[in-house]
Amino acid sequence: MKVLMVVTSHDQLGNTGLKTGFWLEEFAAPYYVFKDAGAEIVVASPAGGQPPLDPKSELPEFQTEMTHRFVADPLTQLVLATTAKLETVDDKDFDAVFYPGGHGPLWDLAKSKFSIGLIENFERAGKPIGFVCHAPGALRYVKKGDGTPLVKGRHVTGFTNSEEAAVGLTDVVPFLIEDEFQSLGGLYEKGADWAPFVVEDGKLITGQNPASSEGVAKALIAQLK
Repeated sequence: MKVLMVVTSHDQLGNTGLKTGFWLEEFAAPYYVFKDAGAEIVVASPAGGQPPLDPKSELPEFQTEMTHRFVADPLTQLVLATTAKLETVDDKDFDAVFYPGGHGPLWDLAKSKFSIGLIENFERAGKPIGFVCHAPGALRYVKKGDGTPLVKGRHVTGFTNSEEAAVGLTDVVPFLIEDEFQSLGGLYEKGADWAPFVVEDGKLITGQNPASSEGVAKALIAQLK
């Protein structure tokens, strides 16, 4: 099994002057799920190199067994520090793709032509595609073969409007995933705020929030096996 992980390169939280990026747990937990399942993993980002980490994701209250494992794992830290440039990645080299969240993807991956094309290629090839928390926002401009939105008529989830309101960023983010998916014709579903919630629709696997990251990764591996 060869899994591609795509992380954001965007580090500015709108016009707030605050930093954002990828969410540590949403990278670490899936990474180790894939690694422990025997998968070969390549990490890519739009800019390549070290992707920006959302500083809030390093706060003590957001640490888990998997984030502690990452902090004690210099080899994985090196993998993350040397991400491939997204435009150099060939989807044909991989069996599945996974996108960790953090707010960053709403700005760069949602609009990246390389990311959009990559997801479309994976989807058309019938390969599993997984996204968690804010990373489902990368599906915003992804199309089916007939030119309609990929999420149209598909069961999907992602960070909820109420979760965005709870972190005080409703008016900061470029779009709200719940509203956007509904406007695109997606069959948006959600569970309780902050609780694990994973939706599988064929090869499309989405998770609602950080607590859902391990579940999305496990569902993706189950599909590969």
